[in-house]
Amino acid sequence: MAGEIEDAIERADRAHFTQDPPKTLKGQINYLLKQLGSTKAVAAELGVTADSVSRYRRGARRARPDVAAKIDDAVRSRWQPGIRKRRRKQAAASGITVETRARFGYTAPVGTTDENRLRRLTIKLPASYARRLFDAQDRGLGDQQMREIVAEGFKETYFQDNGARAMGLSTVQINDIDYLDIEY
Repeated sequence: MAGEIEDAIERADRAHFTQDPPKTLKGQINYLLKQLGSTKAVAAELGVTADSVSRYRRGARRARPDVAAKIDDAVRSRWQPGIRKRRRKQAAASGITVETRARFGYTAPVGTTDENRLRRLTIKLPASYARRLFDAQDRGLGDQQMREIVAEGFKETYFQDNGARAMGLSTVQINDIDYLDIEY
């Protein structure tokens, strides 16, 4: 299962589609067959038999709701890769906006408060963090590593105000994410 940050990146990618993906079961299965090459490959991706895939394609069988959700997800995750790549390249050059409501903890110097606080933040992270985040996703790193990248960006941009304050702040952690959205 993907984490909150990977899901947010996927939602941001989908916001830039120039055409809607196929909506009918037959259209979705045909698209997956074109992408994956065989009914066996599609069946393995969806966790069903190759015979079921053939029946979905012919319209002889309807997909159960859980399988229909898997099909839709598989199609959307492969839809318009060129658009995704172009938008990510632009975001890696200009930065991303992260909106979240989460509990932030941090390590601060003695004599200051470092208690975990629930905050709602909308921050424009610099391009270097966008590149690192996309690279982490491409390398298949987990949600924890992606959280660390976003937390480091929040530390620099929000908590330290790009070097203008809180220079003694050493680490920031994102805990208990209520929601997280990324826009680029």
